[in-house]
This record gives sequence, C-alpha cells and structure tokens, in this order.
Amino acid sequence: MEKKEVKVVEDKKSILHIENRKRLVLNGVVEVISFNEEQIVLNTNLGTLNIKGQGLKMNKLDVQNGDVTIIGMISSCIYTNNQEKKQKEKLISRLFK
Repeated sequence: MEKKEVKVVEDKKSILHIENRKRLVLNGVVEVISFNEEQIVLNTNLGTLNIKGQGLKMNKLDVQNGDVTIIGMISSCIYTNNQEKKQKEKLISRLFK
C-alpha cells in the first residue's frame, strides 16, 4: 500500500503589528513599490499597502521571508485591492459605452 503525502496549502497570510504608532512590523511583503519619509507603498499577499506618516524609515527588510520593520510616526495604513480597481473600471466603462 502506497502512502500519499498530503500537502496543506496555507492561505496567503499577512500579519501587521503597530506599536505606539512608532514601529510597524509586517510580514507577507512581496515587494517594495516606493518609499520616502512620508509614504511607503508595499505590495503584500493581500494587496497593496500604503503607509503614511512622518520620518518613516525601513529599519529591517527581509525580501526572502517578506518581513519589513518600519520606524517613524505612523498616521495611516491603507490596503487597496487590485480587484476593486478592476470592478470600478468595468462600472465606468459600462456607463460610458
């Protein structure tokens, strides 16, 4: 009797942890799109993450594991999903046919 190895595929996971609005730890990062002291844009497993604040610096970046640590005064973290944009574009294109 043959034993079949069953591989469990995990859902795409991402953990976002903010400490006192001064330190942000995130995993599940695919790529860094852009960064400066006021805004950092990251592509994650769950969509694009836009982080805004003052004096933002990437303290740690591990591309292989997808881990990022950001320090500075964090004012907002906003996820955008690519599917939502496509749905909005479809709606607009239907209105202007």
